Amino acid sequence: MNKIILRIFIYAILIAITLVMIQPFFFMVLMSTYRTQQLGDVLTLRPGGHLMENLKTVLASGFMSYYWNSIKAAVVFTVLSVFLCALAGYGFAKFQFKGKKALYTFVLGSMMIPAQLGLIGYVVQMRRMHLIGTLWPIILGDIASCFGVFWMTQYITSSVPKPIMEAARMDGCSEFRLFFQIVMPIIRPALATLGILQFVFSWNYYLRPMMTISNPDLYTIPLGIASLSTRYQTNYAAQITALALGTIPTIIIFILGARTFISSLTSGAVKG
Repeated sequence: MNKIILRIFIYAILIAITLVMIQPFFFMVLMSTYRTQQLGDVLTLRPGGHLMENLKTVLASGFMSYYWNSIKAAVVFTVLSVFLCALAGYGFAKFQFKGKKALYTFVLGSMMIPAQLGLIGYVVQMRRMHLIGTLWPIILGDIASCFGVFWMTQYITSSVPKPIMEAARMDGCSEFRLFFQIVMPIIRPALATLGILQFVFSWNYYLRPMMTISNPDLYTIPLGIASLSTRYQTNYAAQITALALGTIPTIIIFILGARTFISSLTSGAVKG
C-alpha cells in the first residue's frame, strides 16, 4: 500500500512539473489564434478564431524559405558533426598515441571557452574562404563539437568491449570497417542523443547566422523571426505564430528520439 501511495505521489509531481514546462508553449500556441488587439485582454483557455489569418500573414513573408534553409543547414550540420565527433571519440577511447592526454585535455578545456570569443576571427576566415553569404559558415562552425567529442569518448569507452574489437581485427577487419560495422551499431543511442542535441542547437542558433548571412533568401528560422519583428512591428500575433511554427520541428525530433535519448543517458549513468 505504501508503494502505491509513493508511486501516485511521484506521478503527481511529474505531471505537475510537465504542466509547468509545457505552459509557455501552450500559451504561445493559444496566443497565435488571436489578433494583436486581443492579446492585451485577459486570455481564456479557449482558442480564438484568427489562426488562419495569422498563418497567412506569416507565410506571405516567405517563412517557408526560412524553414527550408534551416532544415538544410541543421541536417548537414548534424550529420557532419555526429560523424566527426564519433570518429574523434573512437580515437580517444580505443587508441593510444603520443600527445593523447594533452590533446584530450585541450578538448575538455575548450568546453570552458565561450564560442563568441572567436566569432570575429571566424567571420574573417569565412570571408577569406569566400563563404560569406552562403549557409556554409553556420554549418562548419561547430561540427567539431568539444562536448560531442567528450560525449562519444565516454560512451565508447564504457560501451564497446575490447574483446569484440580484437576478435574483429584477428579476422582481418580493417579499422574503418570495424568502426562502421561494429562500433557504430553499438553506439547508436549515443549517436541519436548527440544528433538531437546538435540539431536543436543548429536550429535555434542566432548569433553566427546574423554575422554571416545578409541575404534574406538565406535566412534561417531565428533570422526570419527577427525580421518579422521589423516587418510587422505591431502585429505581435503574427510574430507569436512564427515562434510557434519555429518550435514544431524540434518538438517532433525530440518526440521521435525521446526513448533513445533517455536510454542513452541512463546507460551512461549506469556504466559511468
